[in-house]
Amino acid sequence: QVQLVESGGGLVQPGGSLRLSCAASGSIFSIYAMGWYRQAPGKQRELVALITSGGSRNYADSVKGRFTISRDNAKNTVYLQMNSLKPEDTAVYYCNARLNPSTSYWGQGTQVTVSS
Repeated sequence: QVQLVESGGGLVQPGGSLRLSCAASGSIFSIYAMGWYRQAPGKQRELVALITSGGSRNYADSVKGRFTISRDNAKNTVYLQMNSLKPEDTAVYYCNARLNPSTSYWGQGTQVTVSS
């Protein structure tokens, strides 16, 4: 079992920045990848960024150059730094921890709203 607690969402103006945090606890030694997903109203949940235990990173094309995923192993925490935010980034952002191709855990989600 892995527990994930997200924080850092909120309301920000276009062009602004936010940093999301995801603190993991439980069987964290089994995690081989952690990622951030988002789901906007009426749309499917989509991958935003992923970081593996080996440090490899992947990003959705829509956020490349604006978002950065990182981790602090000492704190068992993964971050998503979001810069140059756009209204289309508005969504509920979910943290995900993957133990194997068929087993993953989700956080409760945090709302990010980009609006003037």
